[in-house]
Amino acid sequence: MGKQQKSGHLVLVMVPFQGHITPMLQLATILHSKGFSITIVHPELNSPNPSAHPEITFISIPDKLTESQLSDNDVAGVMRSLNKNCAAPLKQCLNKILHAHGHIAAIIYDTLMFCAQAIADDLRLPGITLRTSSATTLLLFTFFPELDERGILL
Repeated sequence: MGKQQKSGHLVLVMVPFQGHITPMLQLATILHSKGFSITIVHPELNSPNPSAHPEITFISIPDKLTESQLSDNDVAGVMRSLNKNCAAPLKQCLNKILHAHGHIAAIIYDTLMFCAQAIADDLRLPGITLRTSSATTLLLFTFFPELDERGILL
């Protein structure tokens, strides 16, 4: 039997928190087994170990998060900073990947890395969100607009 034909190139964008890294790596492994070429773009914080996944290309982008931000326990603030700080480097990275590969089939991003969808839209690429949270947490998302309107959220 010949070598398996690649189905396309996927770029996965992860957030640097363990409960999000593991599911993204699991998805990447499954997609690779289905014939996709995989690149994972990740912030510098909590970088995954590339030697544990030699079939995947890993690209680190600067997150510019400070120790004080991480120790404040302000998760919403960290997520805002992470998305703000990573947006431009992510777009540059995706442009380089597009130039090198000629095509990206889709960008799959962790829900918390929400800047990725705007970048995908700008580059006219499909964006797919990966929600790594539980079903209960998913129900909470329906209340976010009201909480934001009341000034309770973020």
